[in-house]
Amino acid sequence: MILKGKKAIITGGSSGIGEATVKVFAREGADITIADINDAGADVAKSICDNGGKATFIKTDMTKFSEIQGLFEQHMERCGKLDILFNNVSWGSLSTSVADTSEEDLDKMLATNFKSVFLASKLAAPIMTKAGKGSIINTSAGSAREGLAWPNLGAYIGSKGAVISFTRALAVELSPHGVRVNSLNPGVVDTPMLRGFASRQSDPDGFWANLENMQLLKRVGQPEELANAALFLASDNSSYVTGTDMLVDGGLVLG
Repeated sequence: MILKGKKAIITGGSSGIGEATVKVFAREGADITIADINDAGADVAKSICDNGGKATFIKTDMTKFSEIQGLFEQHMERCGKLDILFNNVSWGSLSTSVADTSEEDLDKMLATNFKSVFLASKLAAPIMTKAGKGSIINTSAGSAREGLAWPNLGAYIGSKGAVISFTRALAVELSPHGVRVNSLNPGVVDTPMLRGFASRQSDPDGFWANLENMQLLKRVGQPEELANAALFLASDNSSYVTGTDMLVDGGLVLG
């Protein structure tokens, strides 16, 4: 078990990539604090514990600094250390042109997808710096890469682009202290968020078929495939990896 004895916080851990990562990390021996505004995180934690793993759910609105502080306080009280932070919480339900995007929706997008990453990293940094080690992983998005942008997703793409840039900056800042920082860049992955987005299209089946054809591998990715990549970045197997945006996209960017 390559994460045996490791203590981790995974945000957005109640479904999709987050839930899959909780299961993979638990299987590999990590003790996990699941943070999510969705109460389904409690069921994920119970399932882990019922199968002999270690996980606790803390309901957290990751757009509010006071609640993020509470999350970290409870995690440290329970675990005493933080080896891994996976900033995975995301909101991608907005699909409007820039001209039609409200200030309220923009604020929610930035708060969920970028501000939460910044603030959680702000709290994790001194803990990991003091320990002289740690791994921070931030979920970005294929659409934020050069040469790949879609219409009516300006706020989402902008928020995820900020994650990629912030990851590089934080890696430079924390590398002298033994802390690694990387972003994990999914392509098109079969998650509840994506399923919901597809269902709102005028032709959901046609939209899904088009998604499958966009990748070089001609299929949509599975959450477990991203979870295994997160495991690599969290473990000592990636001890020489920092400041990178790791593509796990089935060839989406090249497709």
